[in-house]
Amino acid sequence: MTSMLMCCRIPRNSLANITYYSLKESITSKKCSRMTAMGNAGKNASDMIDKLTLMFNCIHQDVITKELIEIMSGAAALE
Repeated sequence: MTSMLMCCRIPRNSLANITYYSLKESITSKKCSRMTAMGNAGKNASDMIDKLTLMFNCIHQDVITKELIEIMSGAAALE
């Protein structure tokens, strides 16, 4: 009788273990995918910030250059 109870419990426990480990793997996979996606999003954001900073600096430099040219032209006109 004891061996019969053991035979009935083993498949039930095995099924529970398989289900448990499958759920753990699924959750781990989901978290890993999210981590990868967030890492890529962070890298893309950094790249975008770098590009926008470069664009801002170029435009700012152009404005300063134009102002200096206007000042020098005005000074030359006064002479």
